[in-house]
Parts: sequence; C-alpha cells; structure tokens
Amino acid sequence: MGNLVAIVGRPNVGKSTLFNRLTGSRQAIVNEEAGTTRDRQYGKVEWTGKEFSIVDTGGWVINSEDVFEGEINKQVQIAIEEADVILFVVDVLNGITDLDLEVAGILRRSKKPIVVVANKADTFEMHTQSAEFYSLGLGDPFCVSAINGSCTGDLLDKIVELLPEEKVEILEEDLPRIAVVGRPNAGKSSLINAFIGEERHIVTDIAGTTRDSIYTKYNKFGLQFYLVDTAGIRKKSKVNEDLEYYSVIRSIRAIENSDVCVLMVDATRGIESQDLNIFSLIQKNRKGLVVCVNKWDLIEEKDQKVINSYTTAIRERLAPFKDFPIIFISALTKQRILKVLEVAKEVYDNRQKRVPTAKLNEVMLPIIENYPPPAWKGKYIKIKYITQLPAGAVPSFVFFCNLPQWIKEPYRRFLENKLRENWDFTGTPINIFIREK
Repeated sequence: MGNLVAIVGRPNVGKSTLFNRLTGSRQAIVNEEAGTTRDRQYGKVEWTGKEFSIVDTGGWVINSEDVFEGEINKQVQIAIEEADVILFVVDVLNGITDLDLEVAGILRRSKKPIVVVANKADTFEMHTQSAEFYSLGLGDPFCVSAINGSCTGDLLDKIVELLPEEKVEILEEDLPRIAVVGRPNAGKSSLINAFIGEERHIVTDIAGTTRDSIYTKYNKFGLQFYLVDTAGIRKKSKVNEDLEYYSVIRSIRAIENSDVCVLMVDATRGIESQDLNIFSLIQKNRKGLVVCVNKWDLIEEKDQKVINSYTTAIRERLAPFKDFPIIFISALTKQRILKVLEVAKEVYDNRQKRVPTAKLNEVMLPIIENYPPPAWKGKYIKIKYITQLPAGAVPSFVFFCNLPQWIKEPYRRFLENKLRENWDFTGTPINIFIREK
C-alpha cells in the first residue's frame, strides 16, 4: 500500500516549486520518459529507504490562479480524505492571510498528520519571521526555501517520520490485479457492477487495510482475479464528485496497487485532459493498460470506419505508447464486458512474458545489422548482444553495445517497436536499457 503525501495551500505560495524540489532532485525515481511530462503534479520520492507518492492538489485545477475559496476548501477536503500526511504550504514573505486561516481551520479538525511548511525563507534571517505561523495551531512551522532547496532534507525526514507503517498486503496467490479507472461518469461503477453481477461473487475481502478493503477477489467466468477497489465505489464521499481532479487523486492508489489498469473512456465525449492525466499516471507507474470505450450503445453509426477513426484518434492522443488494446463496450447492456476481463488477463500475461536469449539475438541482431544506430562523430555504434532481465514488474531488455551514451530516444523507440512486432507485448510498457559490454 503506497503512502500518499498531499501538498495544499493557497495559490502563489510555491506549492509546485516545492513539489518539483521534493520529486525532481531525485530524478532516478521519477521516470522522465518521453511523453510523461504532461503532469507535474504527481511523483514518487525516495528518502532514507522509504518511498512515497506526492501530489500537488493545486496542480490539477485548470485555472489555478482564480481559485475561489470554495475550490481550495474542496482541495483540502480531498487531501484530508486521501492522503496519509499533508503539507500545508504558507508564505513567510506574506505572512498569514484569511485564506490560510480558513484552510488551517479545516486541517485542525481533520486529525491527520500535518506539517506547516513556511516557504520562501530564502535566507536564515527570514526564519525568525515564521514564528507567527504558530498561531495556526498546527505545530512547529518548518522553514524551507523551495527555490534554493535549503532545509528540504529536514522536511523529508519529518515526512518519513509521520508516514504510517506500511501494511503488507497478504495476497493468497499470484492473480492479476485489475483496477478500473477513469473520469467521473465514464461508467466505472456500471462496469464493476456488470463484472460482479448483482449476486456479487466475492470470495474474500482482505482485512487490515485502512480503506474497507483494497483487493476483492473474484472468480468469474472461469477467470480468477483481484479487483483493486477504487475508493468511492463503495462509499459515496461527502465531497461532491463533480470535481474532476478528484477522480485523478482517487485513482492514484488504485493504479499503484494494480498490475493492469482498465481506462474507461466515454464514447460520447472522446478523450479529454483528465483522461490524459489518468493515462500518464498509468504510464508513470509502468502498468499494463486496456482502454475501454464505454457507452458504445449510444453511438448511432457503428460501422468499421467509425471504429477505425475512434481507434486512431485514441492512439494519437496517447502517443508515443501505442501498443495497447482498445475495446468498445457498453457496461449498461453488458456488451463485450467479458472480453474486458479476458484482454486484461492477456495483458497481465504479456507482462510476465520471457523471451529466451538465443531467440532474442537470433531475431533482433539481423534487424539491428540492417538498421544500425546512427554513427556519432565518425564512431560506429555496435550492439553485440541482447538479453531480457529476470522477471521484474515490466519486461526489461538490455542491449549491450560499445558506446551506450550515443544511442538516442528515436533509436530506442525503433528497438522497442521491433520487439513488439516480433513478440506480443500488447498493453504492457517495455523497459530498454543500453549498457556497455
């Protein structure tokens, strides 16, 4: 169960700078892959051997500059519901504003671990000015400078100290863990209810997790799997579900705890920015993906041409990752919902797939010989040997060559495409490592 830390506070106190400072300085763990830089609001941090996810709640709001008090209060509310630790960012230069007092009031009632982060303390003289933040009633303020990074180490120590002990999930066997994610009203609940049927074939609920249960084990249609419970299917939260970025924050845990994500898209609305946000969460966590276009029963023209144009449009919006299944379903009329589970299982199997080293070299080396990496300053780059790493979360291939640093992104993509052409890795990301022999 990953721990989640949320950053809250009014606009212009430096929330996103702090976010970038905490996640960005540890580039090793944040996958800055081509195509995943869309959201700078979610990242992973590792500090003293503990790993946690961090979310900047302000970042999901489209026009965050003119956020009204109500919006900020809702953001704080969702942070209280979803996060394990909350960083309340205030600004040393401006001191306490009415909005800060209001947020502090909500946080005080919440019983969650809260750290007051007094940002913009760029010099040590300014640390004395932070004394007024004691009056917020949330304990000692932590002075930091997100811009130059001073004292952020102490802040991370404090966060790690406040994180709850990791509960280890006890899963009986290795079954696919499937999460159904998507924007509000895309039809997640209808799909899950269609899977479960009214009679709810729930085998076991795993006890001991903070939310009711995160994995529910099913045995349906001869397929066994765990459904990762997205909070909010069971409990309709107090917060109005109309706020779209909630669905994103809600999805984080489900995505982190799954193997394969079923991304629900509304056929009547196409792919919107929130779908892209959720998609990039799936990408960042390197999870398997099945895209389900729901409400297909509402589309008038359903000939192959329409299906093709939908498919192309979706793949273009989600590029550069294009190799994933797209299924057209209707959760309401239960059209093709069994197919969703079958395909999710295939994607899960693709994630576990091993290609024998001999076969890899036999197929890939001739391809590489015909299209070698471009020479660099007159030096020829030779790839001599390929092997797949032992089973990890994602199929990972190592290409050994003489000058690994000169192999650039386009050629990596070429290698990945060739691997996908020769072996079925549909729906799962692939890692490509290039190492010196």
